[in-house]
Amino acid sequence: MRYHIDTIPVWDAVKLDGECPLCALRRRVEKQDVERYLGASVMEPDTRIQVNEKGFCQKHHTMLSQQKNKLGHALMCHTHLKTTMQKAEAAFEQAQTGARAQAGAPLMKRMMGKAGGKEDILQVARQLMEMADRCILCDSIDENMQRYGYTFLHLYQNDSAFRRAFAASKGVCLKDMAFLMEMAAREMNGQILADFVKDLCSATWQSLEKLEGDLEWFTLKFDYRNADKPWGDSRDALERTVTKLRSWCIGEEPDTK
Repeated sequence: MRYHIDTIPVWDAVKLDGECPLCALRRRVEKQDVERYLGASVMEPDTRIQVNEKGFCQKHHTMLSQQKNKLGHALMCHTHLKTTMQKAEAAFEQAQTGARAQAGAPLMKRMMGKAGGKEDILQVARQLMEMADRCILCDSIDENMQRYGYTFLHLYQNDSAFRRAFAASKGVCLKDMAFLMEMAAREMNGQILADFVKDLCSATWQSLEKLEGDLEWFTLKFDYRNADKPWGDSRDALERTVTKLRSWCIGEEPDTK
């Protein structure tokens, strides 16, 4: 089995006792990458080549802008813009050529859908969508999470203490449950696979059951008759439920406790 040699971050994420240790790992990697790309990496030729090619998605542009390094952000955007313009020039010309072909076709062919040019326009639309959807930070995070996933399974398979800790945890979010389950089906066999799936389902289901009760009590606390009753574990039930259902996006940072 392939795995990330550094098992400490995976262990640390499980010890956080949050709704999903993989969400904690993903957020940790994301924040480190954002800082790295606006640090010394701004001027590294290899990094700039990759940034020029892929750019950043909306979410990661937002995170980069929050780092208060507008010059570094602008330098990367400028060279990415120039690279994109080089690709877009040919694409724009192809789209216009297709449009002219469509306009110049006989009326009967256009009505029958046999006039040329539309496929050129559709091809350009697909190219532009691909340009707009790429993100070097998303790719980096995905690569790191693949390694952490292998490490997670390696620890479960070879470290009995980790196996017990995971079985006693709150499991993972549904997105990362699918991620781990698919990876386990490829990398594990026999009884160890059966044990892992059992622990994964059991821990996550128990967490879902508790969240349902906590979230219900959170809503009931808005009834004036319950105003003086204790909150219990329900104060952050909404944020924890969103994490479990859709991966972390709101509430306390999952990588710090």
